Amino acid sequence: MERTSKMNVPSTKIVFSEEDKEEILFRIKEVLSNGQLTLGKYGKEFEEIFSKYVGAKYAITVNSGTSSLEIPLRCLGIKDYSVIVPTNTFAATAFAVHHAGGKIQFADCGSDYCLNPESLLKHIRPDTKAVILVHIGGNIGENVSEIRKICEEKRIHLIEDAAHAHGSSFEDRMAGTFGIANSFSFYPTKVMTSGEGGMIVTDNEELYKRALQLRDQGKKEFYSNEIVCMGNNWRMGEINAIIGLQQLKRLEKFLEDRRKIAAIYDRRLEEIDKITPLKIPKNSKSNYYKYIAILQHGIDRIKLKKDLKEKFNISLSGEVYDTPLHLQPIFKQICGTKEGDFPIAEDLCSRQICLPIFATMTEEQANYVIDSLKELLK
Repeated sequence: MERTSKMNVPSTKIVFSEEDKEEILFRIKEVLSNGQLTLGKYGKEFEEIFSKYVGAKYAITVNSGTSSLEIPLRCLGIKDYSVIVPTNTFAATAFAVHHAGGKIQFADCGSDYCLNPESLLKHIRPDTKAVILVHIGGNIGENVSEIRKICEEKRIHLIEDAAHAHGSSFEDRMAGTFGIANSFSFYPTKVMTSGEGGMIVTDNEELYKRALQLRDQGKKEFYSNEIVCMGNNWRMGEINAIIGLQQLKRLEKFLEDRRKIAAIYDRRLEEIDKITPLKIPKNSKSNYYKYIAILQHGIDRIKLKKDLKEKFNISLSGEVYDTPLHLQPIFKQICGTKEGDFPIAEDLCSRQICLPIFATMTEEQANYVIDSLKELLK
């Protein structure tokens, strides 16, 4: 295949239409005029609309996806108890356990990149109080019902880390409704963003009320100076809530556009025998925060990514994740883990790539990505 010119394909792209920019700026001017820069009407509106979208009773805006994990863990009293975390996740998942006073217990993933029920059972200890289920790349694994059942039988709290999974669903049940408390991130790379920020969703009224106190320095109420618990500054500002609200209006269109690109990748990757797309269960709908594909053993991932960038101007996004947490220096130190402890994650993390995908990506760009891969892997 001869190339006369390169097409620029970024790994991801944040999408704000001119209409969205105008609406965001109009609302920002309003809050700058009235001075209500935090915990105001837009944060409340964001909570109300997001909880309805997900199908949960309550939602709590916070300043990051990380705090949206730590706060529920504190509410559930995991201090000095162990919490099971899949090793193939971002460090923030485990950091939240550590900072909430819990003990990190890693578990392996399955071929779907999601928590492996067998590994979960193997690592449950007498002091295990919670399990964090991570929807890697926006994919809800086919074992989610089995994992919920295990947690119910063992009387262990299930928490969803749905940082990747805005709008994903399993058997028509939305991400964010499987656990007692569930966490979303609105970091700029996510399917929808608020700049910085996160959201907790739950049906548990007691946890909801406690989370409101914890996010605002432990105050009994917003306008009270009575401190009732050891909280922190985990508030979301009004400007972030305004951005998040506007993005939430566009979420369904974002999902539609991303799924169209994923369908092209699914179809065309059948032409290449050295790379296989992650299979999404039939009863699951991914938001394709990441389009994950697995390379054959022996392919040099670093060289492939370098060649895609230098020869074809295609940027691949970061893997999910290139190194499992149990092999990261800080967690080897804290948890005493080592190579070989979680072989499935070690294998899959070493062989995956994430193809470019974003809401305004064109069919031409998607085909260019596959044509470039074909040329490099032939």
